[in-house]
Amino acid sequence: MSKIAVVPGSFDPVTLGHLDVVRRAASIFDEVHVLVVHNPGKDAMLPISERLNLIQKSLDEDPDMPDNIRVASWSVGLLVDYCTEVGASVLVKGIRSQIDVAYETPMVLMNRSLANVETVFMLPDPEHAHVSSTLVRQVAALGGDVSPYVPAPVARFLAKVRPA
Repeated sequence: MSKIAVVPGSFDPVTLGHLDVVRRAASIFDEVHVLVVHNPGKDAMLPISERLNLIQKSLDEDPDMPDNIRVASWSVGLLVDYCTEVGASVLVKGIRSQIDVAYETPMVLMNRSLANVETVFMLPDPEHAHVSSTLVRQVAALGGDVSPYVPAPVARFLAKVRPA
């Protein structure tokens, strides 16, 4: 029986930190689903379809990325409903700080209670520990260079949509 993990997030946009977590999860689990989820608490910059496209392009252009990764989205129902649907028993979450741990802990307990889905926390590579999608959006909106923080397809996309 294969072990399937889900790496959920808004990925608005996907960062090198996200891809670091996905790559490491794919080395541990038989199959990894990068799941773009709708977060009603966040105003999205990119539509889900564009986020899916950028994630897939980023995976495809990374020669070190394993081939056991799937990209999907979920906007109806609970995250654990998706896990049940695809047979995943583990969520993988990248955490940067104690603030992330405090935010994630109630959800970890709820997901375990609802569907017996465990959560694994992964610390980022220190090179990416300060990077968030929110910061990338802010820097890009103000004309800054985000290429050190995002995969090449995202940097190219943001450069095209950046206000002149």
